[in-house]
Amino acid sequence: MLLRRIFQFFIIYILGISLLLGLKYVLNLSNYVIPAPIELFTTARDEFSRYFYEALDTLSVAVIGQVISVCLALFVGIVGRQTTWFGSFVKVAAYNFQAYPIVALAPIIFILLGDGFISRLLIAAMICYFPLLLSIIGIMSEPIKDIEHFYQITGRIRWQLEVKIRAFENLSKLTTVIAGSATLAMAGTIVAEFVAANDGIGYSIRIALYQSNLAKILVALFFIGISLSLYQGLLEWLGASIKKVWATL
Repeated sequence: MLLRRIFQFFIIYILGISLLLGLKYVLNLSNYVIPAPIELFTTARDEFSRYFYEALDTLSVAVIGQVISVCLALFVGIVGRQTTWFGSFVKVAAYNFQAYPIVALAPIIFILLGDGFISRLLIAAMICYFPLLLSIIGIMSEPIKDIEHFYQITGRIRWQLEVKIRAFENLSKLTTVIAGSATLAMAGTIVAEFVAANDGIGYSIRIALYQSNLAKILVALFFIGISLSLYQGLLEWLGASIKKVWATL
């Protein structure tokens, strides 16, 4: 699973680079517009160490931000699954909060919290939170009738058991949703770094853009893609392992 993710990313990345180089030679563009293969190799060699650690920095922020958003979405999804006044209130509050675009909230975040770790973390969590919330509310609101009916007629149903049943029966969906949200968390972190931060791979892309250095941008994109592929593959493997262990309990 993990190796497949990495292999797929390599194919996509190589195809993208090949397309750029094809355009370069077909249109006879200069190395200033699209770098030559030797320049890409030289840039990758020179910037490998720095970009490696910056990609790790960005990934760590994205992971923490995603964990926060998953926990919050689970809380809202579990509470909001009930058709009570409080459940409806929690869902409405969550939906209304998402109505404000991140581009409108980002300046407020940076003004109040500065351009450090907390701002990047908050933006990453905010961007991947809402899709998670919609999926989790959908999963938690859908009864597993055949199983839940048995516990209802025996009087053993509790909200904790109800949540466990729905989570287990939809564990594959939950794994897919959480693994997919890693992309949004990573994108949110990079956006925050690109806009105003002084750390991370997004900041390096901003500097490379100011320098009009496409080679550095392409190398940075490689590190973003490989780190994200590794993380998503790990999440999918973890989800499959949890399901196997859970099934034996």
